[in-house]
Amino acid sequence: MKRNLFYTLLFIIVCGRAVYVQADEKAFTMTVSNEWSDSRANEPVVLDVKGLNCGFDVVSAVVTDGDTEIPSQLDDLDGDLVADEIVFVTDVPASSVKTFRVVVSSDKKQKAYPSRVFAEMLVSDKGGKHVPISSLTIPGTSNIYNQLHHHGPAFESELVAYRIYFDQKQTVDIYGKFNKGFEIEESQFYPTDEQLARGFGDDVLLVGGSCGLGALKGWDGTKAMHIEPVASRTESVLAYGPVRTVVDVFANGWQYQQSVLRMKIRYILYAGHRDCEVQVSFDRPLKQEVFATGVQNIKGSVSWSDHKGLVACWGTNWPVNDTVKYAKETVGLATCLPQEIVRSEIYDNVNYLYQVSAEGKQRFTYHIMFTSMKETFGYKTPEAWFDYSKKWKEYLMYPCKVTVDAAL
Repeated sequence: MKRNLFYTLLFIIVCGRAVYVQADEKAFTMTVSNEWSDSRANEPVVLDVKGLNCGFDVVSAVVTDGDTEIPSQLDDLDGDLVADEIVFVTDVPASSVKTFRVVVSSDKKQKAYPSRVFAEMLVSDKGGKHVPISSLTIPGTSNIYNQLHHHGPAFESELVAYRIYFDQKQTVDIYGKFNKGFEIEESQFYPTDEQLARGFGDDVLLVGGSCGLGALKGWDGTKAMHIEPVASRTESVLAYGPVRTVVDVFANGWQYQQSVLRMKIRYILYAGHRDCEVQVSFDRPLKQEVFATGVQNIKGSVSWSDHKGLVACWGTNWPVNDTVKYAKETVGLATCLPQEIVRSEIYDNVNYLYQVSAEGKQRFTYHIMFTSMKETFGYKTPEAWFDYSKKWKEYLMYPCKVTVDAAL
């Protein structure tokens, strides 16, 4: 396709004089192909900015579906103040192809779209006020768990909310909703009695020392281990929406199995999704280290596994230690791992687990999701949840194919 580079003249008043600045722009067409037999709702589409070879720093982007502009976001994922990815979600019918137009620019004119996700991390000051922060690093010997409101970063879509503990457990905990919508900014994961009366959701799982929902753990040969000792810990919110949230959990200098690891776990939650993508990366190729993850064995739960990376459970228990004020909650949990990193399947006292290793690799990705009996839009039986989990794995195995054409 013929390439055109055109310029937008910006009028800027500097010291009483008119100055003209040239803004670079570049346009692309792209296709999203769904070769699956079912339609896909809120399909994530991620474009690598560097791979577009724009020749300038991309500061804004506009994505159109036909004549309709759709929400998108630019994410800087490495902290160098330069955009790394353009992201949007779209609905793609079964066995079909959709075409989009993407215009990127060096001019800072990114439109503000209504957000379909939310994220926050809060630290409590001496007066008890919760102050927003985007990143925090502490020595491995320090404990900041109780100084952080909701104990770490929290993030949500319309369907579900998650939080990640800022401690050696690094546990994934969950918040169930009655109705679709956003609650964390107002409830901050701990709804008041008045908010509960208005139909707010709440924490629905007592994770204790378990892996909760798909938290990556060490393995000592008989049980899952926390991520300790480490030289330092960092947790950061890298993206707040409107299309997705991105949260990083970094364990630096983890002394584990005769190795010293620098491990980053990235949690990505997209608009319209109950499932969360988990990207695990290391500073070097792994040796023979063995890890473990899966789902918590809720007391009295039933479980299902395909023995190839998917494990799910359904159970009922009190969500907190207060058994007077709070009622028992019923939830379904699921974790889906790529089969090539699965080494064995094992249960310990509190988890349904897979042992995993990725010798020679520096990264791997898996997915987690949950439902709560609170949901008016969710799943009400273990059979329905396990059936959905099987379909979810199939969905993950057949992502849409994204092709970017030459610049217009």
